[in-house]
Amino acid sequence: MTFRDISTMRESSTHGARRDILKGAGAVALTAAIASPATMANRSAHAQLAGAAGHVTTSDGVSLHYLEAGTGKPILMIPGWSQTAEQFRHQLDGLSDRYRVIAIDLRGHGESDKPEFGYKISRLAKDVRDTIEALDLNEVNILGHSMGSSVIWNYYDLYGPDRLSKLLLIDQMPMITSNPAWSEEDRVNSGAIFNPQSLYETINALAGPDGVETTRGFIGNMVTKSIPEGDKEWIIERNLRMPRQYAATLLYNHATQDWRDLIPRLALPTLVVGGRVSVVPWQSQEWIAAQVPGARLEIFEEEEGGNHFMFIEGHQKFNAIVADFVG
Repeated sequence: MTFRDISTMRESSTHGARRDILKGAGAVALTAAIASPATMANRSAHAQLAGAAGHVTTSDGVSLHYLEAGTGKPILMIPGWSQTAEQFRHQLDGLSDRYRVIAIDLRGHGESDKPEFGYKISRLAKDVRDTIEALDLNEVNILGHSMGSSVIWNYYDLYGPDRLSKLLLIDQMPMITSNPAWSEEDRVNSGAIFNPQSLYETINALAGPDGVETTRGFIGNMVTKSIPEGDKEWIIERNLRMPRQYAATLLYNHATQDWRDLIPRLALPTLVVGGRVSVVPWQSQEWIAAQVPGARLEIFEEEEGGNHFMFIEGHQKFNAIVADFVG
């Protein structure tokens, strides 16, 4: 699988092209089994995570793992596609002195159950609802990174603002796959990085034999050049916790959801965060913020960690923004 399609589609953006997304079969166990001493040392360096672990059971019987730290106003953090609760370690540590911070592993992700079903944004939104109800959360400040924002949008579409207080939308475009009939303005505002052909090529590659290698190539382009190699490897390993076949199924569903009709209906205080050199075009983050009355927009520059994982690379600034917004 090459990344030529996305490169072509993105060449007009100021931060250049990023790669297609992922190939591969779910070789998570194999990846762990052959880990190098350096990889094992890196895991050890990240082993001491803030927060206590817990589990909730969804309405269809799936056990979801979460990490929790602190007390006060709740901030529920939803990771992106194939990512994990652990990746919010800087927020669990850096915000729990003021807030009750909860980060969840979505089904198939991290330490949660990995059933053969339910890899759709709508089911993940119901899982979030089940989690909020199980933990009896109210006035929730809900933060979604990447696909986590799409989960929030689907939650809002189903349940409205019920039990929510503020929305924190971190680096997710409104529509991932472009329509050939779109104007250039439509494509830029949507933030699309796929066309229909490249989407199917990516899904097939993700479910094929080279998925782990392709995952590494893609995730490696979602961080800035200045990130320590150990931190980049740790992010990649978290991504590979999800079996590649399930990741492919979820990515297809995720990439075919168009949220442009929902976003203008958001009626809660909203923070939108993007990165100047992110795989998600920063112009799409401007579009989102412009649709929501009173929304606050923050774009991280490259030297601030302004790629897709700015909440890791630029965590001190990120935490300060979140704390100021939540209040």
